[in-house]
Amino acid sequence: MKHLYTLFLLTLFTFVQAQQKHTIYFDLDIDEPNTSSVNSFDTWLQQNKDAIVFKVYGYADTTGSVPYNKNLSLRRANAIVSRLKQNNIAFAEGVEIKGFGEQFEKDSDQAKNRKVEVYYGLPVVEADVVKPEPEPKKTVFAQKVEKSKVGDKLRLENLNFYGGSAHFLPESIPVLEELLAVMKSNPNLKIEIQGHICCEKKVTHPVSSDRAKAVYSYLNNNGISHSRISYKDYGATSPIYSIPEKNEKERVTNRRVEIKIIAN
Repeated sequence: MKHLYTLFLLTLFTFVQAQQKHTIYFDLDIDEPNTSSVNSFDTWLQQNKDAIVFKVYGYADTTGSVPYNKNLSLRRANAIVSRLKQNNIAFAEGVEIKGFGEQFEKDSDQAKNRKVEVYYGLPVVEADVVKPEPEPKKTVFAQKVEKSKVGDKLRLENLNFYGGSAHFLPESIPVLEELLAVMKSNPNLKIEIQGHICCEKKVTHPVSSDRAKAVYSYLNNNGISHSRISYKDYGATSPIYSIPEKNEKERVTNRRVEIKIIAN
């Protein structure tokens, strides 16, 4: 019962490494391991208390008849199984315990054929397993970019400016960082950065040009090639709210930058 409980816990909380093998040798016509192997096996037992055994295979040399050797090899395997159980070593479900006798690929040294091989794995605590970092959840804007087609326009929400200038409002910084991240994660993406103003019905305006250029410069200074980005001044030709605006909120919204998908 203790073995089963131990294995149950291991199954719940651990993974098992790839199988390893420990070999125990026997003297001629003996089903108990020889002295040197006993010492080696005892050391192994002390160092591998958490091992999980998958297979125990017994073998014999060619001395004696085939049936006798098969029986002898199985007795050797069972002798090792008994020692494993005495030391509270866990066994995997469906563990194989077999005696092959002399029916295996033998060594020219007969002493090396009188053996038992124990196949086992060592547990690895799940907390110690190196797991790949989960992919960061894509933002709404990143998802919009992925779904966009050439020619689509996307507004950079909350990318706004102080009145009459190309200086970003504080809330614009996370938006710029998000745009940069999208550009870096989509190497085929090319965009036109479009600048807009509020308040004045002008086709072009230095401020809207400077606003688009400010975004362009931010991207270019942070590693985005100029071949992937361009900028253009749209003045007040495409306001979101009619000019003159009714309040500051509408004016802030019109003072904006949009991107047009050139390639994706």
